[in-house]
Amino acid sequence: MNYKKVIVILHIYFKHHSTMFRRIFILLLLPFALSAQKHHEVGIFGGTSSYYGDLQERLFPKEGYRACGGLTYKYFVHPSVGFRFGVTYASLYGADSLSESKAVKNRNLNFQTNLFELHGGVEVNMIPVDFDEFKFSPYIFAGLSVFYYNPYTMGANDEKIYLRPLSTEGQGLRQYPDRKIYSLVNVGIPLGAGLKVFIGKKVMLSSEIGFRYTATDYLDDVSSSYVNMDTLFRYKGKQSVDLSFRTDELTNWDGNYPNDKFVRGDNMKKDWYWFAGINVAIYFDAFGNIMPYKKTRCPRRIFSRVH
Repeated sequence: MNYKKVIVILHIYFKHHSTMFRRIFILLLLPFALSAQKHHEVGIFGGTSSYYGDLQERLFPKEGYRACGGLTYKYFVHPSVGFRFGVTYASLYGADSLSESKAVKNRNLNFQTNLFELHGGVEVNMIPVDFDEFKFSPYIFAGLSVFYYNPYTMGANDEKIYLRPLSTEGQGLRQYPDRKIYSLVNVGIPLGAGLKVFIGKKVMLSSEIGFRYTATDYLDDVSSSYVNMDTLFRYKGKQSVDLSFRTDELTNWDGNYPNDKFVRGDNMKKDWYWFAGINVAIYFDAFGNIMPYKKTRCPRRIFSRVH
């Protein structure tokens, strides 16, 4: 059908029907009419972080939270849709001693890592935020992240002992060709949601939680099974054996080392980590806006008209 005919038909239809239909139709077209209205948000983020994996069996544990912080930048090409970028520094921790399972407690492993993340993605406001009209909105976001980590544990003298060089599960040994040395740089998929509130005309305050599904199962240096302790001792030394199997540090240890291939972790699941906190951002218009962003007052004008 010719587009001109469609426009004429719609014009005739709305002319002879209630004004409510016209208002609804205008509202449906509103996002396209506002597509030229853009803005920036530059902010600082602070909150808490946690991890979910072999050494933390709960997504929201009772203990083990660490601090995180970072910088954020958002560029909204539309009142409801924008691109978000940021850098975040966090600390993650997990320990079998915090588990409620006796079997897990007896494994007696633990780890910590400092994590540095670069991320980018898309953010969608459920309500088009505007300092003259809608001053709050829930939002969702998704994207891609690249992060650096380096798992370690604490030694007897409170010194950091990095776990990757110790090949605690035989990574890199010729006897275990399927176990490659894992990279300390990996990728994740951020998924999250939050609530933002406009304060005045320049400050955007938001609270959010963002989960990261990673492409690694070695965030905690635990993935699959134990290896032969004699082989590990021969190629990696006593410290590697000591930190691969730590049940012998407990008073109830039965004196037996695990057999080769005895389960140490679950390699069917990848590790997660997440951030939750507050972001305080400065809001300002994008350069070159065709229309001032405050013109999103359109909904008020639509419903205030009387025909």
